[in-house]
Amino acid sequence: MALTLDALHDAVAGGTAGVRARFELEPLGGPGDKIAPPTYSGDAAPTKYAEETRRIDGADVRCVSLNSVAAQANTMEETLLEAVRAGRLALPLVSVDFRDSEGLADLDRISSLQAPHRIFDAILRDSLLDGQLFRMSPIGRAVTEASARNAEALYRYSPATLIFGGWDSTGPRGGRGAKYERALTSEIVGIGAMPGTRAASRIDPLGIELAGNTLYATEDGSWTLNEDEAKKDKGKIVLYTGSGEGAPGRPSQVNHGNVTPSLDARAGGVTVDRVEAITVLSFIQLRRLGFPLNSNGEQLGERRREAEQAARTALAALALAAVTLSFEQGFDLRSRCVLVPTADLEFDLVRRGSGGSSRFSLTGDEALALTAQAVEAAASHGLIWQTDEVLLRPADRLVQLVRNSRPAGNGGA
Repeated sequence: MALTLDALHDAVAGGTAGVRARFELEPLGGPGDKIAPPTYSGDAAPTKYAEETRRIDGADVRCVSLNSVAAQANTMEETLLEAVRAGRLALPLVSVDFRDSEGLADLDRISSLQAPHRIFDAILRDSLLDGQLFRMSPIGRAVTEASARNAEALYRYSPATLIFGGWDSTGPRGGRGAKYERALTSEIVGIGAMPGTRAASRIDPLGIELAGNTLYATEDGSWTLNEDEAKKDKGKIVLYTGSGEGAPGRPSQVNHGNVTPSLDARAGGVTVDRVEAITVLSFIQLRRLGFPLNSNGEQLGERRREAEQAARTALAALALAAVTLSFEQGFDLRSRCVLVPTADLEFDLVRRGSGGSSRFSLTGDEALALTAQAVEAAASHGLIWQTDEVLLRPADRLVQLVRNSRPAGNGGA
């Protein structure tokens, strides 16, 4: 069936627990091709992957995470941002503008869809709006004072935070800051995972050898073969340590020389029986969000119920747009982990109790149109999105912090 605004509104209002989408993917190289999960630190683990045993159809099955809930959220936020920049979606954004910061113009704008903690991130906290620190500005104060029971400010300036979740742990209340549970969760899992082995080797066409080639550190952070140019620490020459392998002073520290053939069984990729993407949008969580005031700060009173349902419907539509746009963008997760859906995207509206479920399909364009309709309907009840991008200027201390963290000569264009 097609999803209309009325159908989505009625589903969000009650009787429906939420929406789910489950679909299978396969490696671009075809079933059985090796794929590379994300790696994590942990010397004691048998692999560098996030592995676990899941109970599937009554059996214990070895599974591996191919994209976590947090990673999937970041991907969907990026697709929403691309839609905004392309003029396909009018969505509130608060962004820190680095374009006029000398040496940092390559950062362009860091928006609340890109910052790790969304609207609550320290990047925004340490930036200025009209000469005031963001948290001290009218918008910053409204965001700080908001809560799940009074979420109008988040709806107006960062509705994505109400979808993907957030915790105002960097604000004046610290750990007591408002928390917003994720309404939209998604993950990609490899089921029936078998770890593999990676072989590594390299032949240096220059034939650079260790003998007679000791690298010394210089005062400017580079390296030299001349002892007279070497940096000294308490009278002793300092050997160069770079980003390469081997002991300090070896040519391998600057990635010269042969790489001895080796095998890596802890990060050697995996083969899986199948790959499944699981996405859940909780209408239960959306119904917990309260909107007692309109965007002018006035009590909604008797109009509150209709206004709240309209705002929640707009959030649900935005979440569905994030999912569909991400699906249409594709699943190039990382090097050697390009996945292809084996079927078109379909959703299930899951009703409570014995109500069962009903299936619908949705394209990216349809989801964007549905979002626009839902936002307009909410605005008619007094709850309005701030669709003009709010641009902050990074504080001087933030600019200096970024500059100090960059290698010499790596400034922006």
